[in-house]
Amino acid sequence: MAASQSDFRAAILDPDSPVPDGLTDGDGRPTTRRFSVYRNNVTVALIDAMRTGFPVLVKLLGDQNFDQLARLFARAHPPASPLMMHYGDVLPAFLDRFEPLAHIGYLSDVARLELAVRQSYHAADSTPLDAARLGAVEPDVLMQTRLRLAPAVQVLSSRWPILDIWRYNMEDGAQKPRGIAQSVLVTRTEFDPERHAVSDAQFAWLSAILADATLEEAVDAATEMDPEFDLGPLLTLLIQHNALTDMITPKE
Repeated sequence: MAASQSDFRAAILDPDSPVPDGLTDGDGRPTTRRFSVYRNNVTVALIDAMRTGFPVLVKLLGDQNFDQLARLFARAHPPASPLMMHYGDVLPAFLDRFEPLAHIGYLSDVARLELAVRQSYHAADSTPLDAARLGAVEPDVLMQTRLRLAPAVQVLSSRWPILDIWRYNMEDGAQKPRGIAQSVLVTRTEFDPERHAVSDAQFAWLSAILADATLEEAVDAATEMDPEFDLGPLLTLLIQHNALTDMITPKE
């Protein structure tokens, strides 16, 4: 009996599984050895893709432990797309449920940051907003305006110092991670994504803008977190890093 696609896929990702029935070469001979070589190549390729996508996790876990994790992940989550740049998008959720590493609570959020950086890198290009357009809008109209962020912009918040952890493992001379929660804004001015620490209030403002809030509604969300919230520094950061692409006034 020929193997089903599901049997074939399961066997490809599990070296302990027997070679599926019915696999033969062009001359009708069993392909046990060829299948084993192919299975090993597939596993190695998936582990390599994970190593490329999650370099900080590799450093945190070590080569051997990371490879074991990647192998288990590949068995549970085979690729859904031939584009390996997307592989591993559910790794954070996998880590949230992975008991052997539950004692390292920050791993899943570090993985989320690494994913955010990768998504920013591969996001579509966009034309930055001309800052003069903002300055030309009357204050009362401006507060009812909706801003659009570039496709490359990513924001995430964690109860762990995920940006400190990233820098400590990826940048020479970086300080040791502090015992703080951190929110992160990822932008891409040109080709390479950049990571910025943002306050809780700034994160609230960014989240509101991403949810299609008006400028007034976003400021309200931020001032609930910090009554002294000042939009100026964040707006300057967004403009400098080409993170704003459009604005929609009430008349539009």
